[in-house]
Amino acid sequence: MIAILEAQRAGLLRAKNWLPNLVAGLIVGVVALPLAMAFAIASGVKPEQGLYTAMVAGAVVAVFGGSRLQIAGPTGAFIVILAGITAKYGVSGLQIATLMAGVILMLMGFSRLGSIIKFIPAPVIVGFTSGIGVIIWVGQWKDFFGLPSVSGEHFHEKFWHLLQQLPHANLTTSVLALCSLALVLLTPRIPYLRKVPGPLMAMIFSTLIVSLFHPEGVATIGSAFGGIPQKLPDFALPEFTFSDMVQLIGPAFTIAMLGAIESLLSAVVADGMAGTRHDSNQELIGQGLANIITPLFGGFAATGAIARTATNIRNGGNSPLAGIIHSVVLLMILLFLAPLANNIPLCALAAILFVVAWNMSELPHFVEMVKKAPKTDTAILLITFLLTVFTDLVVAVNIGVILAAFSFMQRMAGAVEIQQHSADDLEKELQIIGHKKLPPQVMVYSIDGPLFFGAAETFQRALAQTNTEPKALVLRLNHVPFMDFTALQSLEHVIHLLAKHNVTILLCEANKTVQQKLTKAGIIDLVGEGHNFTTFDEALNYCELRFAENSEKMAVNER
Repeated sequence: MIAILEAQRAGLLRAKNWLPNLVAGLIVGVVALPLAMAFAIASGVKPEQGLYTAMVAGAVVAVFGGSRLQIAGPTGAFIVILAGITAKYGVSGLQIATLMAGVILMLMGFSRLGSIIKFIPAPVIVGFTSGIGVIIWVGQWKDFFGLPSVSGEHFHEKFWHLLQQLPHANLTTSVLALCSLALVLLTPRIPYLRKVPGPLMAMIFSTLIVSLFHPEGVATIGSAFGGIPQKLPDFALPEFTFSDMVQLIGPAFTIAMLGAIESLLSAVVADGMAGTRHDSNQELIGQGLANIITPLFGGFAATGAIARTATNIRNGGNSPLAGIIHSVVLLMILLFLAPLANNIPLCALAAILFVVAWNMSELPHFVEMVKKAPKTDTAILLITFLLTVFTDLVVAVNIGVILAAFSFMQRMAGAVEIQQHSADDLEKELQIIGHKKLPPQVMVYSIDGPLFFGAAETFQRALAQTNTEPKALVLRLNHVPFMDFTALQSLEHVIHLLAKHNVTILLCEANKTVQQKLTKAGIIDLVGEGHNFTTFDEALNYCELRFAENSEKMAVNER
């Protein structure tokens, strides 16, 4: 309840702030009405389940989330995932997967993984959101044009079958859909109507046309689903077995990861618009709790909705009260206006989803990234996009993140410098620390950058292939922020290799973290405690003393 407590401390729950939040909540509730039903139908469930999801999740996230401006509910990003789960496991399977995803989200929040969004690169996010936009757009052709049902398990199969069915489009349905699409797009530009949500205007217009003229062949919520029940959602615990949980763990993780990404992105957008600061871990906890409670009342997966959150902020919402009011508005519509939904045509909801798909695709941003981003990032963007469209969102995100990680590691490994320093290179530094010259037969290497498995081979090759046979090799570690176990193994291999040639390894200037890793890995014991120094000066003093003693002994032996 961090967000609501923060709002209380800031005085945003006082009576003077009720009106702007009441207005914002009312507007967002009206905006959410057609979207909730459209997202539900596209996800393979009944339209009222979209309303249940928006009501319950919206209220829970408003009270228990980490952003006081967040509006939660069903979103377009989930459509592809949820439709697939519903088709394979049924509505009950979808609700069980949602509940499990809620538990995962809460565990992520309690484990303080709220910064997870920082580890998903922009090319991956833009790639999969654009891919989802394309899938939603093509998926709505059937209702938009009044086409017969098509078969096909994969996107390319459905797309080809839809193209074949286009000549059989229902003219009345198509015209009504195009008019609805025009209203969604043009309402914000029409004087005196700019403050009326475009999706609501399209839904009202198309519903009036159907109610007055009863055109033939136009599918409606009443004809497709039997209408929307005019009552509160029933509370019911979903029945499931351990086998069901094992089957649905993959889909549950997918819902949780996508929900985490979208809700945290929405919270970041809200912060940018309103100058607030969200608590990412609490936001995951709130989203998790919402996804646990929502299926118990007939709903399905929900997350932070960027468009509705932005609408909330633009209309004066500044506290969780707006999110609660948005849920109350949907509840009142359900209880008193549900019978009016019978004549809402599915083609109007498809038109609304056309616009949602366009916004999700972020085509201008996509094209700009292709033009301006480095070739590697462009490749990751396109691969993620194509995999999202033609295979699976989970595969796309996993491969996208893996490719981005490999690219990052390659760049990091290339940025690590292992440099040999001559006496001339060190002349000024030697003078500052009081040494006239570098001791004879002493080589100095410095490492600049993190020593991890990606750079281990470069490190090992640079140290092992010395041009001369020195008596000592001083390894300066002051610019090494960390070392992983692979790098430590490489260092151990180099120490053993040089020991065969009677070369002494001296370590110096390691920071506290690296020092601990060297000790734990046994490297300090291997080189000898006396060969590990805090400063470069100490290492040089040791070399001068050691080689001076050896010179004296050799002189005595010669005499």
